[in-house]
Amino acid sequence: MRSIWNGSVSFGLVSIPIKLFSASEDRKIDLDMLDRHDNARIRYKRINEDTGKEVAWKDIVKGYKMDDAYVVLEKEDFEIANMKKSKTIDIEEFVAEKEVADLLFKKPYFLQPQKDGEKSYTLLRDALKKTKKLGIATFVMRQKEHLSLIGVYENALVLHVIRFADEIRDPSQLKIPKSNVSKKEIDMALSLIDNYTAEFKLEKYKDVYNNQLMKIIERKKSGKKVKPKEHKSEPTKATDLMAKLKASLEAKKKSKAS
Repeated sequence: MRSIWNGSVSFGLVSIPIKLFSASEDRKIDLDMLDRHDNARIRYKRINEDTGKEVAWKDIVKGYKMDDAYVVLEKEDFEIANMKKSKTIDIEEFVAEKEVADLLFKKPYFLQPQKDGEKSYTLLRDALKKTKKLGIATFVMRQKEHLSLIGVYENALVLHVIRFADEIRDPSQLKIPKSNVSKKEIDMALSLIDNYTAEFKLEKYKDVYNNQLMKIIERKKSGKKVKPKEHKSEPTKATDLMAKLKASLEAKKKSKAS
């Protein structure tokens, strides 16, 4: 793996030199955009809005529009905006794992200790394991400040980039119905959930869509016609809810018995 950020993690006066690695990868099939008429590849160009000419990457800068004019920012400007946060992931406090909503999580990164940081790295990792806590930290990467949580995955420290409060939309704007289910229906749903409950094993879950898409690509390449399989999902009527719950429970019990 190739590191994407070098710096340090700090908690209190303890500083741990680390390297940051992406902990996930995109498994999406790489598709090119083509012209339908001749399958020629579509390419994008960076065009100057005034001259209509293409601009080289080396000549492109970033700017902020202020009073009908642009203030151009150079690489150094981004770095000096907050030198500490550009080099340090500073743990500001610790919170219990169970207090963090899943909605906040965006992307995970692995942390690896650099030279002279091994002991303090293992200290933080073992302490987080024992307390079941997460460290809340902020840092700057790619010209953007990130809020993050530092925890443990298997034997490594993992940093989860999470969303700031103002990035979460207000769910009160949704049309959510009030609860009108009966106790019998709740009890049946709890029984169904109990029968579907299993130990979480990540390796059980596969990317089925990508595999099926590759099969379609291979069939089309060989000249075979691909026929779509229709799938309709009908909403369960309120009057049928109990019957559907019972049927689901019986089906699950049979599958577990076989």
